[in-house]
Amino acid sequence: MARRRKRKSRRRQEGRRILEAVPQYSIECGEDKPVTAARKFIHSEGILPPALLLVKRNEHTTDRYFWAEKGLFGAQYVEENHFLFPSLRLSEDEVDELPVVVG
Repeated sequence: MARRRKRKSRRRQEGRRILEAVPQYSIECGEDKPVTAARKFIHSEGILPPALLLVKRNEHTTDRYFWAEKGLFGAQYVEENHFLFPSLRLSEDEVDELPVVVG
């Protein structure tokens, strides 16, 4: 039986494009839970929002978090609701200038 293609949300795609312009940090969680590791890293490095944290849980799984003025959020939630975050609204003008890849 043929697989149906999953429909991609335009709002989420736009959110993903906006998040690409945000600084990214890759870390490993070690013994901590991924959220705890992200919070410790933010505190120890003094990272200012907005920022995207990629927390490697194991060799197969990476959790994505968005550090905003309001706190730490799951990146998927931020992609779908990017209009709720003032720090991302400022960078939308920069994102409009980026080339759009269709494919």
